[in-house]
Amino acid sequence: MFESYLSPHQEPDEEENTPPPTPATFKSSTPSKTRAQREADHHRGHGVVRFSKDLSRAYVDVKIEGVDVDTINMFHIHCGKPGVLGPILVDFAQATNIQENFKKDGVLSVEITNEHITKTVQHGHGVVGAFTAGCIIGPVPGPEAPRPSKVSTVAGMAQIALERELYFNLHTTGQTFYGDIRGQLHPTEP
Repeated sequence: MFESYLSPHQEPDEEENTPPPTPATFKSSTPSKTRAQREADHHRGHGVVRFSKDLSRAYVDVKIEGVDVDTINMFHIHCGKPGVLGPILVDFAQATNIQENFKKDGVLSVEITNEHITKTVQHGHGVVGAFTAGCIIGPVPGPEAPRPSKVSTVAGMAQIALERELYFNLHTTGQTFYGDIRGQLHPTEP
């Protein structure tokens, strides 16, 4: 079992610093709030990921506070070290209606299978998709080597979690590029 405490302070930069060549899909469509404003508005969350013993499923429960559910436009599990923007491993929109799931009680609960991970990888298209969808597992080969493998199973997801290189990122219409709140996943303490 792994858990995460999501906050604006884990986001690597402010939305105003979104790189200019960023595609419109990843740019904010409503006014952004600074990290300090989001903290003052109590934007935060707590998430848990539990893996089945046979590694066929991951159960995700995330409770958020302070974030207007109607502004949520994306929610993912990404691969990456703290402070680094990484590719998307799980796009929760492939498994549920994110806003509707959160609206019930401020908690998103979803079961992730291999199919959700492979859908996320297949959803990315072109050059942008090559860098944003799917997480490479194992060493990155040199220029003459075959194409690197991307994680396609819950077992691969568990391996990256053990390496402490998974994080939740909740995106809103005002915080689309970097995200509104982010939380690195860590093994739970016994």
